Amino acid sequence: MKYLTMCLVCFLLATGCSQKTNFQKKALDPANMDLSVRPGDDFYQFANGTWMKNNPIPDEFSRYGAFEELREMNLNDLHTIMKEAANKTDLPTDSNIRKIGDFYATGMAEAKIETEGLTSLKPEFEIISQIKSIEDVQRIIAYFHKYNISPLFNFFPEQDFKNSDMYIGWLYQGGLGLPDRDYYTDKSSRSEEIRAEYIKHVQRMFELLGDSPDIAAQNAQTVMDIEIRLAKVSMTLVKQRNPKAIYNPMSLPNLQRLTPNYNWVGYFKSIGLDNPGTLNIGQPKFFKEINKMITQISVDKWKTYLRWNLINETAGYLNSDFVDANFNFYGKFLTGAKELRPRWKRVLETTSHSLGEAVGQIYVETYFPPEAREQALDLVMNLKDAYAERIKKLDWMSAETKQKALEKLNSFTVKIGYPDKWINYSSIEIDRKSYVINVLNARSFKFNRDKNKIGKPVDKAEWLMTPQTVNAYYNPASNEIVFPAAILQSPFFNFKADDPVNYGAIGAFIGHEMTHGFDDQGRQYDKDGNLNDWWMKEDEIKFNKRVKILIEQADDYAAIDTFKINGKLTLGENIADLGGLTIAYDALQMAMKKNPPDKVIDGFTPEQRFFLSWAQVWRSNIRRENLLLRLKTDVHSPAKYRTNAPLSNLPIFFTAFNVHKSDKMYRPEDQIAKIWA
Repeated sequence: MKYLTMCLVCFLLATGCSQKTNFQKKALDPANMDLSVRPGDDFYQFANGTWMKNNPIPDEFSRYGAFEELREMNLNDLHTIMKEAANKTDLPTDSNIRKIGDFYATGMAEAKIETEGLTSLKPEFEIISQIKSIEDVQRIIAYFHKYNISPLFNFFPEQDFKNSDMYIGWLYQGGLGLPDRDYYTDKSSRSEEIRAEYIKHVQRMFELLGDSPDIAAQNAQTVMDIEIRLAKVSMTLVKQRNPKAIYNPMSLPNLQRLTPNYNWVGYFKSIGLDNPGTLNIGQPKFFKEINKMITQISVDKWKTYLRWNLINETAGYLNSDFVDANFNFYGKFLTGAKELRPRWKRVLETTSHSLGEAVGQIYVETYFPPEAREQALDLVMNLKDAYAERIKKLDWMSAETKQKALEKLNSFTVKIGYPDKWINYSSIEIDRKSYVINVLNARSFKFNRDKNKIGKPVDKAEWLMTPQTVNAYYNPASNEIVFPAAILQSPFFNFKADDPVNYGAIGAFIGHEMTHGFDDQGRQYDKDGNLNDWWMKEDEIKFNKRVKILIEQADDYAAIDTFKINGKLTLGENIADLGGLTIAYDALQMAMKKNPPDKVIDGFTPEQRFFLSWAQVWRSNIRRENLLLRLKTDVHSPAKYRTNAPLSNLPIFFTAFNVHKSDKMYRPEDQIAKIWA
């Protein structure tokens, strides 16, 4: 739940940016296309149909596409780094390479992990077993929070929405084992099936902990009963998209009055934060229910719930019985993956996540060329110029709001590649004794580092992603756009490709992140990152009328069978996709005036190559289970919709591919969503 306001391209993959000769493939490969399809009927299929046919999903994946291809290549680069680090046992224990090597080697010690079983976690389970009172329950909840295991609720630092220069502590809903609260409340057959399988999974995990089948079944029902109560008072994902709805600052005494049965003074003292200052309560209704539950539910049932939280958070780092059970539900059943990923990949990604910038520092030194950073910055500046011109020409926005919008655009902080200063990991205790304890120690380090931000000024140089992450983000509270090193490679960015290809891919993503500053969420923050109504009221009304068309378009799209996209949930990303393409196309026209490209390559004009580049970035195959999961929990629309939907709102696409009124993607003028036009 960290950094709630951060708007992501969200490819949800950790991958790399190795600029190797063998990866400089043809910028746009016609062999990927299905030329039997009219581009105006289904551009996604036209651009990617042959690739999709020739690339079935490997068993270890629930989705496979261009991002996964990059991820696999990057894993090999990171694998080299970690294997070399694992062999350097003579380095000081506080060095990054030594910590990376010890962490990775411990995770790869499979025979040792199998033999040890739950040994390393016995002290933690013993702590739970010794709970005698509700006061003990609350104390142990705080204890686990210090390891970023979050039963019941979440606590983290976040910028104050009304004073973005300072961090405050956030208390936020949580405590659920299923991906979203709707799975507990929805009456659909799929949700009922998921609930039934979830109870079986929880029971299986309690049996692995040593409970008899009867006791394990009772315990699983106890967990479900507690989580259902939490789910019923949890805010929906759509409501959470409104920053005003989740901003409820109050003092510690006022929080204590709101929930008198919960000892918040004791909680903060337990986590080492005696004076938390002003707190933001994301969902007061949720915490009022916790106030009731803490005394209505018996101590023994809370102990059961805590046992579940501990094993659920650590199962992936234990012996194969726990790993397999965890995968069978969360991987195989929920997402459709057929095979557990190889151990080295799982351990590598855990190491990379746990020691993020330690790994990232070595990664960029080895694989990220300085010229990529410089060229990407040039692209960002061109996109900013194009965006400014669009804002100036808007016929629906008032002069007053335009001026403030331009001020916000000009105030964007741009971060490319990697941070200028790195996190110091020397205090984390990492050795070759226990993999799961190394994971918990890394979590504890992160919790303490985050906790220590509360009440202090925001470090504007900090990054919220590692350099080895294929993703990008806009953070409205800092008014910054950030592009890690790993995204600056083909198919997003190819320094050997022509401008139409790069503007259709990385250019559109740069525009995407910029547009998050002006989407339905980001537009509520001013140039300094504060939640502030800076729009003229009539402009806000006109904006909402225009984005309503995007909501309706998405709501009307069946992604699979009768399951449709949630237009309100995906609105921000759909706005950003449309805006990103619009602005990138303008920037391309500016670039081509300075550096005219070849008129035709492989039979396609520069404008056609721009749109093909956008489409080929999204090529992928996805399993039914994963798609159903994402339709309910993901703020991003499916890949096919992300390709076709914005294009169906762009007359420039109609012109580029001679789209006729009879084509399926054609929209008449009065049905086109016009936001930045």
